[in-house]
Amino acid sequence: MEFKIEIPAYDPTSGFQYKWEDGFEISTKIEKGEIVITANREGLISLANHLLNLAQEAVPSAYHLHLDEHNSLKEGSSPLILLKNC
Repeated sequence: MEFKIEIPAYDPTSGFQYKWEDGFEISTKIEKGEIVITANREGLISLANHLLNLAQEAVPSAYHLHLDEHNSLKEGSSPLILLKNC
């Protein structure tokens, strides 16, 4: 099986462009000190896209994506921050 993921080019004037797959579902929780991310197929593809998007050389160091139950994660999820550190 082959996946093709379109990664929007980072532009400092317009910022990060999220690309979500239709029907995505993602939830997060901390259980016994471990971070658990649960997602359907569309959610996993969306997260993969965000990580590859964040990895672009043009994205500045310390840039971060903040996801929570009010922004993309299922209700009751723990906040999730993806931070570029280079």
